[in-house]
Amino acid sequence: MYAFGVRVGFETGSALVLLGFVALGVALGTVSGLTPGLHVNTLAALLAAAVPVLPGPARGVAVAILVAGVVHSILDVVPALALGVPDSAMAPSTLPGHRLVLAGRGREALRLSALGSGAAALLACLLGWPITQVVRPFAPLLHEHLPVVLAAVVVFLVLTERTRRQRLGGLVAFLLSGAFGVLALDLPTAPLLGNGDLLMPAFAGLFGLPILLEATRGGGPPKQGDTAITASPRRTLLAALAGAAAGAAVSYVAGVSSAVAAVIALAALPPHAGDGDRSFLVATSGVNTSNTIFALFAFVTLDEAHTGVVVALDRSAVPLDLPLYVVCLLLAAALGVVLVLVVGDRYLDAVRFLPYRAVCTAAFAVVCVLAFVLAGPVGLAVLAGGTLVGFVPVRFGARRVHLMGVLIVPLVLTV
Repeated sequence: MYAFGVRVGFETGSALVLLGFVALGVALGTVSGLTPGLHVNTLAALLAAAVPVLPGPARGVAVAILVAGVVHSILDVVPALALGVPDSAMAPSTLPGHRLVLAGRGREALRLSALGSGAAALLACLLGWPITQVVRPFAPLLHEHLPVVLAAVVVFLVLTERTRRQRLGGLVAFLLSGAFGVLALDLPTAPLLGNGDLLMPAFAGLFGLPILLEATRGGGPPKQGDTAITASPRRTLLAALAGAAAGAAVSYVAGVSSAVAAVIALAALPPHAGDGDRSFLVATSGVNTSNTIFALFAFVTLDEAHTGVVVALDRSAVPLDLPLYVVCLLLAAALGVVLVLVVGDRYLDAVRFLPYRAVCTAAFAVVCVLAFVLAGPVGLAVLAGGTLVGFVPVRFGARRVHLMGVLIVPLVLTV
């Protein structure tokens, strides 16, 4: 077409193809986010391996991988709230999100999580580049002293437990999970699909199956109340900012997970008993999404892949187009927030009306099948070993975050 004597062209075909890859990424992130035990890293790795045979531009595959990671980071709160709820008698030892569900505030919990993720995504996309440029001169120093940094993080996590018993449990859980990581993560595999993924069964065993097994003794979520957010707006905003900042900080440090960042973020918040659980949920959700997006900036600028999604992007060898990827991530984050609100309430209702023990058993079976498909018999052995270690912090009343020794210890030994 012509406008004021100038020919104007629109690359509608290219734009539609990229939107198609965005839709693919949203679909993959939704499936992985809503399926207990299935992490988006697995799907991203399979997608990266399929680059040579997939139709369309290589950048489209990169878009799908990154979008899947962001959508997963927003949606994985849904099964975590709905399928990890134990009996009300066990409420004091449950995660903050579970306490909200047990109190009938599951719909509010979903909206708090969506707020945390949405705010973190916006801040990460706006500030990712300038913050990465500030961090860039310090990256070599950080890498040189990485064992010291990781040791300081571990000490902080242990000392911030409330009681001596919990601190002992945290230390034991860290050491056991570290030894488990050293022994298990390099075992030979015989996968039916992919290249052999032992991280999936290891993490599912450490963090997922213990919750599912405990949940089988419960009666499932009670009837949920309205969607009103009762938390202080100021406290909610502070939690979202703290989560986004902590997620950004750990994006540049290998071996430090979003769960670790969430603990650090909450330690930076002023204490407030009434909103503690709600602030935890906002901060944790913000950390997950912020870490996912900032990891892209760290990869593009520092050439360091610190998350499974970015590792898959690196292996795919696709061209890097940061402005395009950031726009697609913003779109994906908006869609992810909407999906939490649309799917989350229905997920809670469905779990409530279905036989809860059967639902948890089915989720358990799905995790076992995935472990076998992705790593063969060794995957099942790693899943079982991780599950045994995963019960350790619970028995001491300590946080599960100490189980990140599964990555930290092997990393320190190889630096």
